[in-house]
Amino acid sequence: MNICLLGATGRVGSIILANALSDQHDVQALVRYPDKLSLNKDSRLSMIKGNALEESKIAQVIKGADVVVSALNTDGMSTLSDSMPLIIKNMKSEGIKRIVTIGSAGILQARSAPQLYRFQSTESKRKTTRDAEEHLRAYLILKESGLDWTIVCPTYLPLGERIGQYRYEKDVLPKNPSSISVYDTGDFAYQQLFREDFVGFRVGLTY
Repeated sequence: MNICLLGATGRVGSIILANALSDQHDVQALVRYPDKLSLNKDSRLSMIKGNALEESKIAQVIKGADVVVSALNTDGMSTLSDSMPLIIKNMKSEGIKRIVTIGSAGILQARSAPQLYRFQSTESKRKTTRDAEEHLRAYLILKESGLDWTIVCPTYLPLGERIGQYRYEKDVLPKNPSSISVYDTGDFAYQQLFREDFVGFRVGLTY
């Protein structure tokens, strides 16, 4: 499989990258700082220097891919919602249907108030909703894309360790959520490239 990976130098993205290369897949990664990529000597990894807001770079990294994975973060700005239309446009140009992204538990539905997103409810302990609102904008764009999308939405995300056992549920967080490590989040997101259980769903993920 040829995987287009955005956000490969991030905490979750680097785990997805390591999994893909370990399984002998080819990876095309768009990175702002190639020196941050610890696996940059692997012959199956092709790096393109640039950022996700440059359409020419998005077109270049998506070309020839079978699937797209985005582990981009907000950068405290509108990176997700600004890059998503570019990703969708170029996926459609290449005839690529499958995309897996990393979201936020804040954009899941609240169990206590299903008409609200979690970040809008009393279930959320976050001090600011800025990042959740940006994740929501990106989700709503992706939802209307017609692509085969899955958004993995981990709860509190410490570095932690790889445990290999966790709980997940469509569109909401499992009851009594705690945390989930970047390793288990990356592993779960990577596995979705080979599964169809959660196509068209957000997935709440926690221990």
